[in-house]
Amino acid sequence: MKKSLVFLTGFMGSGKSTIGPLLAKQLGYGFLDVDELIESVEGKSIVDIFRERGEIYFRNIERKILIETVLSLSKFVVSLGGGTVTFADNLYLVKGSGILIYLKASPEVLLQRIKYKTDRPLLLDPAGNVLPENLLLERILSLLKIREPFYLQADFLVSTDDKDVDETVNEILKKLENKIA
Repeated sequence: MKKSLVFLTGFMGSGKSTIGPLLAKQLGYGFLDVDELIESVEGKSIVDIFRERGEIYFRNIERKILIETVLSLSKFVVSLGGGTVTFADNLYLVKGSGILIYLKASPEVLLQRIKYKTDRPLLLDPAGNVLPENLLLERILSLLKIREPFYLQADFLVSTDDKDVDETVNEILKKLENKIA
C-alpha cells in the first residue's frame, strides 16, 4: 500500500530539519517540523517548555500534535523530534500511517553539528548551559543507546555522515520510489 506521509526520525543534528523541506519540495509535498509547531502552539521555546512544564508535559503535547497530523494531513514530510518514536504509541502511529526514515549520523558527527546549540534541553546542564564537549559526547552516546533501537524500526535508514544534503535527498527519493502516493 502506498502512503502519503513521510516521517523523518533520528537524533538531534542528524539533518531532519535541513533535509525535510528539501525532500518535501522534490516530492511536491508540504513540510511540517513537529518541534517548530509545538513552539508555535505553546508560544515558547522547547527549552522553556521543558524548564517550566517538564518533559512529560512536552511529550503529551507532542503526542497530541502527532495524532492531529496523522488524522488531518496527507502528502507531507514530517520532521519528528529526536525522542518522538521512543514512545511505543508514537512509533506505532507513525509506522501505521506513513513511511518512517531514520537519518543516522555517527556520535562524532552529531557532536560537531550540535556542540554550540542552546535549543536542545536534553543536551544542557541543569543551569541551561551547553555541556563541555566530553560530557556532551557522553550524553549523546547515552541517549543514542536508548533511542537507536526505536530508530532502527524505521522502514529504512539513510546515513547523513559523509554526504551533502542533495546526495542524502536523492538517496531518500530512490528508496521512496513506488512506496508513496
